[in-house]
Amino acid sequence: MTYHLLQKILFAMDAERSHIAALNGLKFLHRLHFDPFPTSIVKVPSSLMGLPIPNPIGLAAGLDKNGDYIDALSALGFGFIEIGTVTPKPQAGNPKPRLFRIPKHQAILNRMGFNNQGIDYLVNNVKKAKYDGILGINIGKNATTPIENATDDYLYCLDRAYNFASYITINISSPNTQNLRSLQGEYELNNLLSKLKKRQKELSERFEKYVPLAVKIAPDVDETQIISMSNAIRQHDIDGVIATNTTIDKSSLGEHKFSNENGGLSGRPLIEKSNTVLKLLTSHLNDNQQKTIPIIGVGGIMNGSDVVEKLNNGAQAVQLYTGLIYRGPQLVPESIIAAAQYLNNKRTA
Repeated sequence: MTYHLLQKILFAMDAERSHIAALNGLKFLHRLHFDPFPTSIVKVPSSLMGLPIPNPIGLAAGLDKNGDYIDALSALGFGFIEIGTVTPKPQAGNPKPRLFRIPKHQAILNRMGFNNQGIDYLVNNVKKAKYDGILGINIGKNATTPIENATDDYLYCLDRAYNFASYITINISSPNTQNLRSLQGEYELNNLLSKLKKRQKELSERFEKYVPLAVKIAPDVDETQIISMSNAIRQHDIDGVIATNTTIDKSSLGEHKFSNENGGLSGRPLIEKSNTVLKLLTSHLNDNQQKTIPIIGVGGIMNGSDVVEKLNNGAQAVQLYTGLIYRGPQLVPESIIAAAQYLNNKRTA
């Protein structure tokens, strides 16, 4: 079955139900050792935050919130995989409906609200997975935790995820948890990062291994905020940045019926905003600096050309999510080939 036909079936279903059905189907076929989307993966050995990756194309957090599908998703050819966002305690997330497709714009609107089974459930899944590649765990705070106590939630998850992750992402940019983005403020971010780096040092000594920390930021920030965040990221020696999360700006949807819905918008409408942040972040974070802090570009990637644009704007790697919904698994090898050609041309230029 081609993905085009499968997509018609999935798009006839409720968005959240079809999401689960597609992942369960992929997992079932993987257990049968049947690959429904055969691909020829080009090797593009790279490094990300000091971690060796077979190619710079990753899976963004959000597709597999609880680590239920790690092995099945890894078979699609990703160079690295990120799971989560996960919180200390299980939580149901926001009321349904909370996930909306917008095919006209190749977009998805979501207000999921960190629905997940909790950090202990996710870690147990990681232990059972056979995947031995680079695995990121994306952590956040529970909705019921007051924002002034958010650091406690991040430290709780960091403690439990550290020994099972290749890297850990600090999600402070989802628009679907009340006040979460306030953690991107200068004082709040410095306070959070200083405590996380202190705990990272303690954990690295305890487990005798270093697990990098990355920060995921929003696209709805101006240059002044980017400068402030760049200073904090460099001051606290954060290992990487993921740019960006979803946008709350729905102006690109025009008069569409979902233009007034709450939530974060991903897909094609996000690419311009995410690339603007990526370029500014590259300029202020890594321009003429001795130590380069890797940036993972995410947002709006629908084809190989979009991957090249991210890399050309300063990303060391990219992540896919919404593009997979509209293009299917073929987007992975297409992206890898585009990255390989770009990097080869760059080396020989």
